[in-house]
Amino acid sequence: MANKSNVPAVPTLGGEASLNRYLSEIRKFPILTPEQEYMLAKRYAEHQDPEAAAQLVTSHLRLVAKIAMGYRGYGLPVSELISEGNIGLMQGVKKFEPDRGFRLATYAMWWIRASIQEFILRSWSLVKMGTTAAQKKLFFNLRRMKNNIEAFEDGDLHPDDVKKIATDLGVSEEDVVSMNRRMAMGGDTSLNVPMREDGEGQWQDWLADTDPLQDERVAEEQEKTMRHDMLVEAMDDLNDREKHILAERRLAEEPKTLEELSQVYGVSRERVRQIEVRAFEKLQKAMMRIAGDRIGKMRLALA
Repeated sequence: MANKSNVPAVPTLGGEASLNRYLSEIRKFPILTPEQEYMLAKRYAEHQDPEAAAQLVTSHLRLVAKIAMGYRGYGLPVSELISEGNIGLMQGVKKFEPDRGFRLATYAMWWIRASIQEFILRSWSLVKMGTTAAQKKLFFNLRRMKNNIEAFEDGDLHPDDVKKIATDLGVSEEDVVSMNRRMAMGGDTSLNVPMREDGEGQWQDWLADTDPLQDERVAEEQEKTMRHDMLVEAMDDLNDREKHILAERRLAEEPKTLEELSQVYGVSRERVRQIEVRAFEKLQKAMMRIAGDRIGKMRLALA
């Protein structure tokens, strides 16, 4: 078991004033290779090794900061968004299963985003925001939708714009109107706002460049290609109906309902759900097998 004195310390984030220092410090932690990440994750999963967990966390702090920066427009301190994202990262590390063949970043980013989004929903308004999946989708996509249709005017949206947004996001028009009004009251935080009372320094001066380095971009593209190839290969274990139902329910940008697919195949909604579950389990097993084969080949190559 690792000595706790060897556990790398996570930099403290005391507030907005220390944000620039924090962003500089977390860039000092090395990015793990797939082999290093796998071995550390196995150590933590099998032995609860705190040093292994800490190395997994610190190597992904930049990912948290990058994701948190994407939520600046909700008027909350970035330092608090990062802190919440770090909590999500730790949860992701805790539940990560390395033998499934995916990188930790792919898995942890969902925990990071969920933690940040829950924090925003809790903090953004004293009046409880909607917590259904559709209402969350509306809250976090309304600005983008308005930009896409160039709805920049103040006040209520045009009825045609309300209808389009409601249709595209699968919510009621009343929800769109209500959410737009509530978000208009919140407002965005300008990056040109002075950070100090004497007017010296602007918010943008404290933001470090979070764009990935060239080798990080290459590694990310390679990982995407690998995941895609594994998925395509694993899909061969499914029959045509399983492939179609799984793709429409889990892989489509706008998933179809059980009712829609039941009409396509002339079976009950429950039967469609059963086929979906079975197909997903088969896909998981296939991807674990493929990942295991690739890891075995990698170890032989390194031996």
